[in-house]
Amino acid sequence: MSEPEQENQDVTVLDNPEKGRFDVTVDGAHAGFSLYQDTRASGTDQRIFYHTVIFDDFEGRGLAGILTKAALGTSVQSGHRLVAVCPYVKKWVSTHHDYSDSLDPVGPEHLDALR
Repeated sequence: MSEPEQENQDVTVLDNPEKGRFDVTVDGAHAGFSLYQDTRASGTDQRIFYHTVIFDDFEGRGLAGILTKAALGTSVQSGHRLVAVCPYVKKWVSTHHDYSDSLDPVGPEHLDALR
């Protein structure tokens, strides 16, 4: 897809708390999601991001990065600390340091919360 064609697309990221995920759409079509689990470990509201999916028809457009940035930003704005269990989110935060101050290390209590 050419760069100008991609720029004309309407990309939206919305929290879907009933399903515990952020959804990304392109021109109204569901393009993927990032799953999360909220927990309160050590007296702190945390949001564990544990799985990110971009559907095959939408790969290669940078949507995973757009989705992750929006999901993390919305989560921090709502008062959550971030826990990156998802390999994609973990890699993304290692190269985008905007949320380093809001990131907590993965501990056994986080993995237990996902069972």
